Amino acid sequence: MTDLPALLDRLRTLQVSSVCDADKSLAVVDPAIRPLVPGVRLAGPAVTVVAHDDHLPLLVAIRAAAPGSVLVVATNGGTRAVSGELFATEARRRGLAGIVVDGYCRDRAGLPAVGLPVYARGTTPMAGTTLDAGRIDEPVTFGGVRVEAGDLVVGDDDGLVVGPAQRFAAAIPGAEEVERAEAALLAGMAEGRDLPGMTTLDAHLAALADGKPSALGFTP
Repeated sequence: MTDLPALLDRLRTLQVSSVCDADKSLAVVDPAIRPLVPGVRLAGPAVTVVAHDDHLPLLVAIRAAAPGSVLVVATNGGTRAVSGELFATEARRRGLAGIVVDGYCRDRAGLPAVGLPVYARGTTPMAGTTLDAGRIDEPVTFGGVRVEAGDLVVGDDDGLVVGPAQRFAAAIPGAEEVERAEAALLAGMAEGRDLPGMTTLDAHLAALADGKPSALGFTP
């Protein structure tokens, strides 16, 4: 059984790009969904929400979600803001890990001070209605990716990836090795070494030219 708190702690220390290097089959959310608060890292289990041009479902979901959860909001093409500074503040107060919206938010100026990771396709000043309670914890399509309640959502400034906890647990050792190698490469360049010289570039190119299977390696 996966130790979820320990897994999330390790994921928060890693760049999402490193996790993707370790498992290139992970589901990457549409990169048009971007962080509205820069410099944050996000990792937590999904609480899925359907909210089409109505922010009432967010209020219901924030009250129901467990600490550490990420609200994953599908708006099904909505064009109104379904979240903003008030919801982000309440989510942070309750210990949620973040809010990610396949649609629009508002109050961009106030979100950095809240500090909660918030992702969206953009911002608009016009809020939706409060007439439809929406749906919670059912499978949704979010940024082109199917997300089920309990799937892990992991993100940083590069974007979001989603998958079962076991997939991330399996990717962590490889991701940690990627970051050790990259740190060594950066240290080498700081000492004046060139990046191509710290790789197997020539052997890789020769193998490709001969039609042989090959993978670029690093020799920091």
